Amino acid sequence: MGLHDNQTPDNHQVTKNRHFLQALGHALDGVIDVLRRERNMRFHLVAAILVLCLGIYLGIGRSDWIWITIAVSMVIMSEFVNTMVEAIVDLIVGERYEPLAKVAKDVAAGGVLVAAGTAAVIGCLIFYPYLF
Repeated sequence: MGLHDNQTPDNHQVTKNRHFLQALGHALDGVIDVLRRERNMRFHLVAAILVLCLGIYLGIGRSDWIWITIAVSMVIMSEFVNTMVEAIVDLIVGERYEPLAKVAKDVAAGGVLVAAGTAAVIGCLIFYPYLF
């Protein structure tokens, strides 16, 4: 069994994807990887499911669904970016302490905090009238 042009001897791809399904597979690998590695991503996913269930139960309106979708997506995407920053920083600095590595990781985590806080405010603004 010979190697494909875009793989290393240990079967890792090192060149561009050749077709859409190959790219889709790698993207799904990334989603699964972040869910496996990151406890906070699993927490955000559970929170998103609870918000989805609450929205369905309360019968929120179409424009409210748009805002909820934006808020949830913002949190999930910020967690992806945070995970990317952490992985890249760890790859570069390894086990040694670097002040700029701390800044990069702290700022990325702060982005998740801001996104989650904003999503919480949006959620409160949307669900309050339905609940009270």
